[in-house]
Amino acid sequence: MEKVIINSYEDFEKLVGQRIGVSDYVELPQERINLFADATLDHQWIHVDTERAKVDSPFHSTIAHGYLTLSMLPYMWNQIIEVNNLKMMINYGIEKMKFGQAVLSGQRIRLVADLQSLSNLRGVAKAEIKFAIEIEGEKKKALEGVAVFLYYFN
Repeated sequence: MEKVIINSYEDFEKLVGQRIGVSDYVELPQERINLFADATLDHQWIHVDTERAKVDSPFHSTIAHGYLTLSMLPYMWNQIIEVNNLKMMINYGIEKMKFGQAVLSGQRIRLVADLQSLSNLRGVAKAEIKFAIEIEGEKKKALEGVAVFLYYFN
C-alpha cells in the first residue's frame, strides 16, 4: 500500500470505516529490548536474561516488553500516513487496548490500521484509529486497540 496523504479534515472523512494502511515489518531484536529495559528501568529477567529465559520461560526465549511493542506504534504509523497542514497533533489516548500474544526477541511486527471514526470538535479532528500490531507468521495479534489522535489543521 502507498502512504496515505491527508491535507484536510475532508480528506480524513473519505477514509472513515476503511483501511488506512499496513506498515512494513520491523524487528524487535534483543538489543532494542535491552535498551527499552534501560530506558524504563524494567529489567525483569523474562526480557533481558537470555540464558534464564531459554530454561525458565514458557516461550524459551526473552520477550519484548508489551509497552515496547506499543511504543513502536508512532514509527509504524508514520509509514502509513502523512498528515499535512497541521498546527499540531496530540496523542489523546488509547482505548480497548489488550495484549494478545508476547513478541519474542527477534520477531518482526507490523501495524494494520483502520479509521474507525472521525469527529469535528470545534475545528479539531478527533480520529479514532482501530489498530492491530501483528507478529510475522503468527495468527494471534501482539496488541490491539483504538488509538485516538487530535489533529489541529491550519
